[in-house]
Amino acid sequence: MNRIELKNAQRARRKLRVRKKIYGTPERPRMTIFRSNRHTYVQVIDDTTGRTLVSASNMEKELASVRNTVDDAQKIGQAAADRMKQANITKVVFDRNGYLFHGVVKAVADGARKAGIEF
Repeated sequence: MNRIELKNAQRARRKLRVRKKIYGTPERPRMTIFRSNRHTYVQVIDDTTGRTLVSASNMEKELASVRNTVDDAQKIGQAAADRMKQANITKVVFDRNGYLFHGVVKAVADGARKAGIEF
């Protein structure tokens, strides 16, 4: 197993370990993050119906200038939080999706917290 496959397998194991405990409900949906080398995606999911309620990423036109850095990741978190407020969502469960809670992942969470979302 090469280094990349090993890294992905370890993240998948961490993801399963976290997802055993985290479940999104209509009152408190699950806010999950996915990051690649170039882009960051945030989704708010109701696991009871399996629907995505809110999403934000730097692939969208209004967030296209946001790069995948720690400073810019807060803007993605704030944009997601603004959309959650429009959808009357104030509390979420944060799913780090197997990533370590530092860097871009932490910056997205801090941006959402700064905008008034509780988790």
